[in-house]
Amino acid sequence: MINFRIIARAFSLMLIVEGLFMLISAGVCLVYHEHAASSFCYSAFITIVTGVLVFTPLRNEERIFGNKEGYIIVTGIWLIFSLFGTLPFIISGSVSRFGDAFFESISGFTTTGATILTNIESMPHGILFWRSLTQWLGGIGIIFISLSVFPVFKTFNIQLAAIEFSGHSTDKIHPRTKDAAIRLVTIYFLLTLSEVVLLILGRMPVFDAVCHSFSTLSTGGFSTRNNGIAAFSTPYIMIIMTVFMFIAGTNMTLVYFGLKGNIKKVIGNSEFVFYSLICFIFVVLVSLILYFKSGFPFSKAILDGAFHVISIITTTGFYTQDHNLWGNIIIIIFFILMFTGGTAGSTSGGIKIVRLLLITKNSRQELKRLIHPNAFIPVRLDKRIISQSTIYNLLVFMALYFFVMCIGALVISFMGYDIITSFSTSASMLGNIGPGLGIFGPFTNYSALPMAGKWFMSALMLLGRLELLTVMILFSRNFYKH
Repeated sequence: MINFRIIARAFSLMLIVEGLFMLISAGVCLVYHEHAASSFCYSAFITIVTGVLVFTPLRNEERIFGNKEGYIIVTGIWLIFSLFGTLPFIISGSVSRFGDAFFESISGFTTTGATILTNIESMPHGILFWRSLTQWLGGIGIIFISLSVFPVFKTFNIQLAAIEFSGHSTDKIHPRTKDAAIRLVTIYFLLTLSEVVLLILGRMPVFDAVCHSFSTLSTGGFSTRNNGIAAFSTPYIMIIMTVFMFIAGTNMTLVYFGLKGNIKKVIGNSEFVFYSLICFIFVVLVSLILYFKSGFPFSKAILDGAFHVISIITTTGFYTQDHNLWGNIIIIIFFILMFTGGTAGSTSGGIKIVRLLLITKNSRQELKRLIHPNAFIPVRLDKRIISQSTIYNLLVFMALYFFVMCIGALVISFMGYDIITSFSTSASMLGNIGPGLGIFGPFTNYSALPMAGKWFMSALMLLGRLELLTVMILFSRNFYKH
């Protein structure tokens, strides 16, 4: 039996929180003397009032019998945040059609960074700030905030299958979940503030520094300029953003241990080592190709190679150049990197490094099992034995991920796009990257998509952000049975 009262309680409190963040954007409009301030006030009023109206008191004796409520809350909050997140776009007149506004909103909250805006620099500062803020909120994990930071449920045990910052690490930074959440949010905020300061020191305007820091730490990719980071692509700014993209792709718990000086936990984490190794190998490979094949100066080859490789691996989606012009070899490499993602427990999307690591380990062990069929040869991760059921679930996820990606590519091809555009766009939406290859590459947007295509890609973004099964289980007939 599903307890809809506690679901309504979660939705109501998060709507109130979203309305309060809208008021912050209204304050940005006031600073720049923009008329869009009233649009954010109206949007905040509608959102907060709706949250108050659906607020549901809970009785102390109420209990939850399973994790069904958790699945509904996870998916529902992302949808509701995206739905009400359209209000500032529509009321301000920045986006005229609801479908376009929803695409922009869910692209922000899922940290995808795909946009339908054709002239970003003509938008009010408040709208640009709201776009970046949606990504920052999506990166920290709306669900994680609602269930761990805010005292939403004090006496109820909601089991969630997929939330941000869960990861696969057994290390804990504090025995109490709420206190651990507060520490992770504090780290997220301090990292954002640090990048803002460093970008300002690099002579990036304060407003742009704040918005791009929001987009970097959330691995989102929204920019305040039509040309993206290319408008600020000094070596200093590119280096700073590359470093923070790499950090954003790292498990936040490991970042905490690193800041505490516990380097052994960081370098002893197999997933982080594998993540660093993949980044290093592909940065070197792409840089060498740019240097020898494309004729880039050595320093520029390293800088551009590192920036774009880290941007794609972490699913941030920033760019300074059109990498479609770098040749077929790099296009193939970037397409492969679209299926990596950062580490588990980071803000990045994609498959996640830990899954790739476990598949690599399992494949190696499987070869040994063929030679020694009677031997017990387990898969280990950081000295922990990974159960066969976990490996089975992992293989199911991978098969489902690529199946959905292929279906997405097929649907996009029906819209008249070529094979490179279709597959890369499907992979980009599912991996929450933003720009793809081909027609929807860097310096382009998704405004030319038919409306049905925008709704379809919005669904891919949500599936990717919540890692498929969390959403798909809601369409199972057995889910609603007692």
